[in-house]
Amino acid sequence: MLAQIRFASLRVREGQGGESGRDKLEIGRDIPSRDEIKRLLEVIPSDQEPILLVAIFCGLRASELRGLRWSDIDLKFGEIHIRQRADRYCKIGPPKSKAGNRKIPVPPGVLKRLKEWKLVCPISAGALVFPSPSGLVQHHSNIVHRIVNPALKTAGIVNGNGAPKYGLHSLRHFFASWLINRTRDGGREMPLKAVQVLMGHSSITITADRYGHLFPRGDDAAELADAERRLLG
Repeated sequence: MLAQIRFASLRVREGQGGESGRDKLEIGRDIPSRDEIKRLLEVIPSDQEPILLVAIFCGLRASELRGLRWSDIDLKFGEIHIRQRADRYCKIGPPKSKAGNRKIPVPPGVLKRLKEWKLVCPISAGALVFPSPSGLVQHHSNIVHRIVNPALKTAGIVNGNGAPKYGLHSLRHFFASWLINRTRDGGREMPLKAVQVLMGHSSITITADRYGHLFPRGDDAAELADAERRLLG
């Protein structure tokens, strides 16, 4: 699986994010690093792998993962269409916003794993992709406490107190970082608008506020010097 998926080599520059540098998402603190994602995927049980792969490489919200149906996945063309979500009470409803209704391409390795998962997936009344073992809409806490947290601990991705270092939503942040990062570093190097669409944000301002500082920057000093030369002739 790992050989079939290109990971982003994520970099964080010092001094970003306000005076304290704590008001912006940071790799290794709020967003799993490339190596942490690799370690996570190496330890998760095979029956739990599909949901985490979709979270990491397709960026679905937890509510969208819980409400995803097989009819929403085009296994032939490798595409997920977000049409519904499950709320905190496990009630199925429309996406979070109009922008939440979107199509997301599925990487080949993830698509292959989904095809395998469909053969053994628990049967559910709504033909859900990730139902509970009894075929019901899965509670958010079940995913966190029975899948994410044990995998993080097994992989040694914990804080100083031995607790899981990240939450489920951090995998969505990683997806955004992967979209943003340079292709030469294993990312997809997408423009801000494209990232907004795939993330399902209702406004490009949301995308910019959360992830704008992760976009690659050139050499500011060289750019300033060049601008000065051109201005002064």
